[in-house]
Amino acid sequence: MLVIGNGESRISIDINKLQGPKIGCNAILRDFKVDHLVCVDRPMLQEALNSTYHKNSSVYTRRRNWVQFRLEKNIRMVPSLPYQGSERPDDPIHWGSGPYAVLLAALLATDDIRMIGFDLHSQNDTVNNIYKDTKNYIAASKRPVDPRYWIHQIGKVFKHYPTKKFTIYQDNFELPSAWNHSNVSLDNISNL
Repeated sequence: MLVIGNGESRISIDINKLQGPKIGCNAILRDFKVDHLVCVDRPMLQEALNSTYHKNSSVYTRRRNWVQFRLEKNIRMVPSLPYQGSERPDDPIHWGSGPYAVLLAALLATDDIRMIGFDLHSQNDTVNNIYKDTKNYIAASKRPVDPRYWIHQIGKVFKHYPTKKFTIYQDNFELPSAWNHSNVSLDNISNL
C-alpha cells in the first residue's frame, strides 16, 4: 500500500505509474486518482464532493463532517486512534490528513506500507507543499508548518502497529527520534 503526502519531495513522481492501492491526502485529487482520499478539513472535503471524486473513491473525514455529509456516496469516518494520550497532539481534533492517512494504511494494509511526500521539514523558510498558493492552501511565502504534531502522531501509528512494515522513501532525510522503531525504514526515492 502506498501513502502519499503532499511534500515537495514527490513532485517528480508519477503516482499513476506506481502499483498497488493508494491513500492520498487532500488536493492530490486534482492530479491523481487514489483509492482512499483523506480530507479532514471541511474546505478540502467540500472540494472533493464538488469534484464528484467521492463517487469512485472512498473519502475519509472527521466525524463532524461525516455526520453532515453521510448520505453522500463513499464518505467515511477516519479511523479511531489506537491509543488514548494526554498530550494535545493526542486529541483526534489535532490530527491532520497525513497522520490519518498513515493510520488508515496501517488498518488496511496486510503488511508493507510505502510512504512518499512526508517531508516534515522545509528546505528553506517557506511552506513545503506542492499545492501551496492554490485554493484551500496557504501562500508560498508563509512560514512552514511546525511538524511536531505530525512527528508525534505518525510515530504513535508506527509504535501501535509493530507488525506492519513502513518504508519512507525520501532523499536527504533523517528519521525523527519518535519514528525510530524496528518496523520503520528509510529508502531513496529512486528505489521506489
